[in-house]
Amino acid sequence: MALLQEHRQRLLESPRMSDPRRLLKFGYRVYSQSDEDGILHEIFRRIGEGGRTFVELGSGYGTENNTRFLLMQGWRGLWLEGSARRAASAVKTMEQPIREGRLRIEQQFITAPNIDAAIGRHAPAKDVDLLSVDLDGNDYYVLDAIHSISPRVVVAEYNAKFPADIAWVIEYNEAHQWNGTDYFGASLKALEIVMTGKGYSLVGCNLLGTNAFFIRRDLASDPPFCSPFTAENHYEPPRFYLLPALDMGFPAGTGPFRVLPAAKNNA
Repeated sequence: MALLQEHRQRLLESPRMSDPRRLLKFGYRVYSQSDEDGILHEIFRRIGEGGRTFVELGSGYGTENNTRFLLMQGWRGLWLEGSARRAASAVKTMEQPIREGRLRIEQQFITAPNIDAAIGRHAPAKDVDLLSVDLDGNDYYVLDAIHSISPRVVVAEYNAKFPADIAWVIEYNEAHQWNGTDYFGASLKALEIVMTGKGYSLVGCNLLGTNAFFIRRDLASDPPFCSPFTAENHYEPPRFYLLPALDMGFPAGTGPFRVLPAAKNNA
């Protein structure tokens, strides 16, 4: 563990990654799969939190995803999950924010033809602040099919097996379910292409090479983000081996909580 943490720190101290416009060094994990929580925190620090709303596709059991940390901080939004078992577990786990009216969980197997109507029915707002997509399959096609909302920020999983200049995507298969292999999703270049066509700029990836971050073009600039907004500039290779370096040592749990207001600086 200590060696992994030292290796991660050396990577973050490299000349490329120390560029303050890049997002990599801001990554940390609270409830995200890896370091997405910290990167999202930094993105919204730079562009503002807006209405503090989100939509997450493929939210899982609710113990590990890209929006639970935001929910804990008072955000509100929608989780769409294809698995009935996972959605039911998330409803039990997230009883408090559901009761407070800050979270809606809907179980639906997500496809390109049905996603836009599903979001349109349940999204907290058209201009949501964050859309997170992690479907392990038809992510490219689902992203392309969404028109009912205009997220300020989009985080999407990419397949880092493919280098930055290869626009690879699986053939659309409505019944696709991840089989545990590297046959899933789309390369970073493919996501860059589809998201550029929808008016977004690629502003970074996380250190583990699992998620890409896009910002609506009217909000992206250099500075504060690092151009060119291309896969060639922002691609990170697969570093899944670093995941233990982000582990806090305890499984994620839940229960009643409060978030206290930030202390004022009396200096």
